[in-house]
Amino acid sequence: MEGDGKKVADKFDLVATGGTFDEIHIGHIALLSKAFEVGNSVIIGVSSDEFAAKTKGKNKVNHNYDQRVLNLKAIIQKKLGNVSYEISKLDNEYGPIVTSGKVEALIASTETARKGDKINEIRSKNGLLPIATISVDLIRAEDGTPISSTRIRKGEIDPYGKTLKVK
Repeated sequence: MEGDGKKVADKFDLVATGGTFDEIHIGHIALLSKAFEVGNSVIIGVSSDEFAAKTKGKNKVNHNYDQRVLNLKAIIQKKLGNVSYEISKLDNEYGPIVTSGKVEALIASTETARKGDKINEIRSKNGLLPIATISVDLIRAEDGTPISSTRIRKGEIDPYGKTLKVK
């Protein structure tokens, strides 16, 4: 919510976004910035350790769930200030967005925005109204390829997309 606690009328009341948030980078900041720009409050789904291991496969994450949440909270405070959000542990691909009638929009990267159709299909079966899907362009590194936590873990780039020398 805004600093005075009043809602902004042209925003969604509640939006959702999510990810693993292992190595937080400027692409994550862009995603979160958009979520707070269009929503009065944001549910941020963070993959559980078990779900992250299942989805990342050999690209094992560097930080456990608790550390990823702490890092995420710190970066939100540093980069976005006093904003209204809650963290939801994701044990599956969709989390609360398919069960909560309060969520009005999904904020996703262009890479994952196609999930919006599947989410609306599931919401319909659950008797919920469809949500809007708002996509955020992937941020590219100096070398022109998308910034990702995987590339940061591999030492290819830093969190700002600067190319690093690989040993």
